[in-house]
Amino acid sequence: MVLRLLLSPITAPFEGVIWIGEQLLERAEAELDDKENLGKRLLALQLAFDMGDIAEEDFEVQEEELLLQIQDLEDEANREENEID
Repeated sequence: MVLRLLLSPITAPFEGVIWIGEQLLERAEAELDDKENLGKRLLALQLAFDMGDIAEEDFEVQEEELLLQIQDLEDEANREENEID
């Protein structure tokens, strides 16, 4: 315990950075997994494509990724619902 107190001026900043990183990771994962946010990202992508801000190839790749993520969330929700029944 004494050693930890003596080393705290050195280790505390690292522990703080690790804690901040963990918090950012949790929030990022929650945002990416949320179906509503995925839908919003898909809509924003469609608007960017319609306005000519992104190329068709980029649009198709990103659209497929988002649609697959949405499908995965729906499949997971269906599995959980079936487990309850």
